[in-house]
Amino acid sequence: MKKDNDNIIVMKSKTFALRSIKLYRYMIEEEHEYVLSKQFLRSATSIGANVKEAIRGQSDADFGMKMNISLKEASETEYWLELMQESEYIPFDEGEEMLADCRELIRILMAIVKTTFENNKQK
Repeated sequence: MKKDNDNIIVMKSKTFALRSIKLYRYMIEEEHEYVLSKQFLRSATSIGANVKEAIRGQSDADFGMKMNISLKEASETEYWLELMQESEYIPFDEGEEMLADCRELIRILMAIVKTTFENNKQK
């Protein structure tokens, strides 16, 4: 079994979660924004949590389901980031960097989910 630090989606989702926590702190301390930031934090940290659950899944179906949940959480996170950026709660450049990272996670997760479900159909 591979170590977590050898798994690209585990590493990237954790790094993204840590950056998201920092952005959340900025939102509540500097902008005094508590609603969007809380929704964002929940979905952003849920990506990696579901990836970790998937890695330890009991079956291929369980793995695929948890990765699909991670994908949904990443999509929700993208939405909250867009709202925070467009409402000017976060600096444009910071929003662009976070959106780029989030969209990279979405692409990786889409590939994982697609491959997992295709492989399960062949069994």
